[in-house]
Amino acid sequence: MANGSGGGSYPSGGGGGLRMSNNINANNLNTDSSSSPVNVPKMDALIIPVTMEVPCDSRGQRMWWAFLASSMVTFFGGLFIILLWRTLKYLWTVCCHCGVKSKEAQKINGGGDTQADGACKPTDEKEENVAAEVGWMTSVKDWAGVMISAQTLTGRVLVVLVFALSIGALVIYFIDSSNPIESCQNFYKDFTLQIDMAFNVFFLLYFGLRFIAANDKLWFWLEVNSVVDFFTVPPVFVSVYLNRSWLGLRFLRALRLIQFSEILQFLNILKTSNSIKLVNLCSIFISTWLTAAGFIHLVENSGDPWENFQNNQQLTYWECVYLLMVTMSTVGYGDVYAKTTLGRLFMVFFILGGLAMFASYVPEIIELIGNRKKYGGSYSAVSGRKHIVVCGHITLESVSNFLKDFLHKDRDDVNVEIVFLHNISPNLELEALFKRHFTQVEFYQGSVLNPHDLARVKIESADACLILANKYCADPDAEDASNIMRVISIKNYHPKIRIITQMLQYHNKAHLLNIPSWNWKEGDDAICLAELKLGFIAQSCLAPGLSTMLANLFSMRSFIKIEEDTWQKYYLEGVANEMYTEYLSSAFVGLSFPAVCELVFAKLKLLMIAIEYKSEKRESSILINPGNHVKIQEGTLGFFIASDAKEVKRAFFYCKACHDDITDPKRIKKCGCKRPKMSIYKRMKLACCFDCGRSERDCSCMSGSVHSNMDTLERTFPLSSVSVNDCSTSLRAFEDEQPSTLSPKKKQRNGGMRNSPNSSPKLMRHDPLLIPGNEQIDNMDANVKKYDSTGMFHWCPAKDIEKVILTRSEAAMTVLSGHVVVCIFGDVKSALIGLRNLVMPLRASNFHYHELKHIVFVGSLEYLRREWETLHNFPKVSILPGTPLSRADLRAVNINLCDMCVILSANQNNIDDASLQDKECILASLNIKSMQFDDSIGVLQANSQGFTPPGMDRSSPDNSPVHGLLRQPSITTGANIPIITELVNDSNVQFLDQDDDDDPDTELYLTQPFACGTAFAVSVLDSLMSATYFNDNILTLIRTLVTGGATPELEALIAEENALRGGYSTPQTLANRDRCRVAQLALYDGPFADLGDGGCYGDLFCKALKTYNMLCFGIYRLRDAHLSTPSQCTKRYVITNPPYEFELVPTDLIFCLMQFDHNAGQSRASLSHSSHSSYSSSKKSSSVHSIPSTANRPNRTKTRDSREKQNRKEMVYR
Repeated sequence: MANGSGGGSYPSGGGGGLRMSNNINANNLNTDSSSSPVNVPKMDALIIPVTMEVPCDSRGQRMWWAFLASSMVTFFGGLFIILLWRTLKYLWTVCCHCGVKSKEAQKINGGGDTQADGACKPTDEKEENVAAEVGWMTSVKDWAGVMISAQTLTGRVLVVLVFALSIGALVIYFIDSSNPIESCQNFYKDFTLQIDMAFNVFFLLYFGLRFIAANDKLWFWLEVNSVVDFFTVPPVFVSVYLNRSWLGLRFLRALRLIQFSEILQFLNILKTSNSIKLVNLCSIFISTWLTAAGFIHLVENSGDPWENFQNNQQLTYWECVYLLMVTMSTVGYGDVYAKTTLGRLFMVFFILGGLAMFASYVPEIIELIGNRKKYGGSYSAVSGRKHIVVCGHITLESVSNFLKDFLHKDRDDVNVEIVFLHNISPNLELEALFKRHFTQVEFYQGSVLNPHDLARVKIESADACLILANKYCADPDAEDASNIMRVISIKNYHPKIRIITQMLQYHNKAHLLNIPSWNWKEGDDAICLAELKLGFIAQSCLAPGLSTMLANLFSMRSFIKIEEDTWQKYYLEGVANEMYTEYLSSAFVGLSFPAVCELVFAKLKLLMIAIEYKSEKRESSILINPGNHVKIQEGTLGFFIASDAKEVKRAFFYCKACHDDITDPKRIKKCGCKRPKMSIYKRMKLACCFDCGRSERDCSCMSGSVHSNMDTLERTFPLSSVSVNDCSTSLRAFEDEQPSTLSPKKKQRNGGMRNSPNSSPKLMRHDPLLIPGNEQIDNMDANVKKYDSTGMFHWCPAKDIEKVILTRSEAAMTVLSGHVVVCIFGDVKSALIGLRNLVMPLRASNFHYHELKHIVFVGSLEYLRREWETLHNFPKVSILPGTPLSRADLRAVNINLCDMCVILSANQNNIDDASLQDKECILASLNIKSMQFDDSIGVLQANSQGFTPPGMDRSSPDNSPVHGLLRQPSITTGANIPIITELVNDSNVQFLDQDDDDDPDTELYLTQPFACGTAFAVSVLDSLMSATYFNDNILTLIRTLVTGGATPELEALIAEENALRGGYSTPQTLANRDRCRVAQLALYDGPFADLGDGGCYGDLFCKALKTYNMLCFGIYRLRDAHLSTPSQCTKRYVITNPPYEFELVPTDLIFCLMQFDHNAGQSRASLSHSSHSSYSSSKKSSSVHSIPSTANRPNRTKTRDSREKQNRKEMVYR
């Protein structure tokens, strides 16, 4: 019988057999014989009598029903018990509730007696026992919940262990799937069965913990994990009892894979939402796939029960996995398919769910994998190579501008790797840019607000972190807030990291001071674009073209050689110059700054404009063109203008013994000479010998009294607080600036306007009226505050905006000249651009009061009211409500007589189209240039005695080399009005000049408007980021030159009050006036007129430096000056740092750093506020008069002659 058709498949596992008792088999046999005699022989061949004495492997009966029954009994039995318990509990609750109601009714009716009280006592005792029991059960339940909740280390270990053992049981199933579905196995000899038994014992214990901790037992019983335990744990115990193994439903262990993401989260492996989602999708897909394959493997290898398991087929588990995959994907090759009815029925339903899952899960998985951060790795630091982290506004434009300047070839070998960190993956263009610089640039996707991402880019070992701002955003305050949050996050992660950030609004810089670890002394810097942009424009009002020159100096530009003799040739030669720093050679120690500056320019072909000076207190400060009193110390850092960093090395390698007779500066290289060390006193004494020209023995410069006096002055005026001149000069400034105390009668007679018959109370609001013969505004009472508390800016008490508003008629009758017109576009909703940054450089204290240019704002009054809070402490400021597009408003403010017209817009970032962002500024510029004017200068000269046209101001001493901008006697066309226009989009510069031939794709610095200083774009400030990183002193120097003297201390003060605070004049604050300012030197007249006609620039440089301590650094030349034929074009362009032999022309204007002139304030006749009325008291007419003083002219000449003689005594050591 064992060889029958039914038994032949047993050893191979092709089908399972039924295990029946003899009685059941006999009954079945009799029944079958009576009904169908034909089937009797077949059943005799299948049914084998089984007794317990017969070994398992010699019998052919199947016991699958026993394994399945154990699981079903466990599941349904437990479910029945839970439902029964709930039913009884519900009935008990209902009964108790009714009893409570009856007792309450008895108490209300007063029927309570002692017997009832005695009956209640046992009930109370039962309730106490139940409460105690509930408390015990609750504590056990809480303990079990903690054990499985993964909130504690024990719980996490238990959860992970259960998952690991489940995977182990699944692996055992994979191993056993190669055996028959049902086979005889001895528990004591089968190692895999023993391991599986141990695993399931642990699962049983864990099931008990979960059952105890469950709040709802019924829902717990129906959970997926509980069902898995029901159909996998009991069959193992049955197999041990029967010494028989049935593969059965052990494939359900694959459902545990669904918890894989939870386990990884417990282990802190998965932290991002994308990774969690990806693991969830993959685990659900794989667990469903493996589980379905296990079911197909079971039914196909067993066969259908109603077919007596005869229609089975031999399939391995992995073939079933393959079958399910081709079925889900709807490919269906047909090489493997289901033959059993159960298998086919299952496939019908599985296709519905599997196809839907495949169609939804697989694309999402691929998308997550495809969108998985391509730049999500971690930076690996290279030993011996620094790296910086750049974050913030990362776009193609910002990155390309940054890399072009940072990796410029003119710098020394930049051994710095740039790591960009941004939360948005780069587009194709930006990715291509990164690939072109792959050796020095890496990109990582992430956010600096996430500490994990900061750790990925190794921010703790980075040399610096640079934060770029979006200059074109619609809300500058929100952009600044984002960058401030980035700074906070980075500083919170690593307080010692150096941060250089861009800020859009000046008032937002104050928030950086609130960060405890922010320290500008350690290299932290905030580059405020509004402050520098408006500062550059303000300096262009004082020296037109300076904005272009300074912008080119801190930007790295390659030299473009042009053979033709055009203005572009000379302009581009200057553009190739940049600003560098280098330590000075010991050969310069002891020499004065002008002597070193002249030697370096003439011999080394370098231009030094400033040094970093250290006082006795070892406090360093940057001195721009200091006087003769500053001597070069050992290790002094110099600031140079040169075309290459290698050229600047000459200042470090220079040796007098080796290089004194060398004429070619390229031959100045490092030599082997060593300068012996000298004491500080000996070096200072030797320096005096160089200056006075005597031998060291005969020199008396460092006598005891002088040395003592110098020490006293140094203690009184430390060099760290004095920017330019020496302490004796500061004392002289204090004495000169001390106002004389006047009696009230004298003040009224000389400068008072209260009782003047011709005075107009309304006109007293306006400052531009300077009438000769009155008391100078500087000579006021000592108790009057003229400067702010730092002494860096002119100051006046706060004025109400109504007092500075001019109507059109008032402005037209107030003849303004030599003033600055600011055309501003803005409204109530516009973002503030910070006009204070434009006014502060024009109100620097190194100008005398009469030298201040009057500022007239033309624009929306609603917008200017919002800005006025920061402007009300500055003198000589007026407002004309109107629009810059109105020619009537422009004529009212005498725009044809202004020294500069500034066109700004606060509405630039509210337009989506970049080409339309500058439409208002362009229209205003073209409107002014197309205006026509009468010869108004001649009329004014006829009606005003002593009036000097603009550009011929003789307010300084006679023969002073500094004059205003040379202009034509009268301006009849708006094209000759000096204008500077701010642009947002660089490409819009092509619309400013209609007569230029600039290509639309030309870079901004190559266009004619930018070269002429008539256009300025904020994009040129991007180069300051890399320049500041390589040398933070350059930013300090630029800020000092541009802002008029803004210091970190002043920024802290403004952060407190958002306004300048007035202060009394003290020696310390007056000493702060003694600093350089930029001016323009005219060659058409004065002491340098002989050099203007074909002279040499180097001779001019040396003469100006020796005679007046003026440091020349550029030329502002007429565009067509190189042409032999005369031209009517008044446009000028900038030439930066011309060579020594450069030929000058009479119309050139020379950029120079001019020393503060203490005598300029006393050289003029005393001036004060006054006015005169003509025609009637309601009509006003006034003008700015600039009268050369005749009373003090001989004294000034003597003073100047003596000063020139003293300067000529100084010998330059070279």
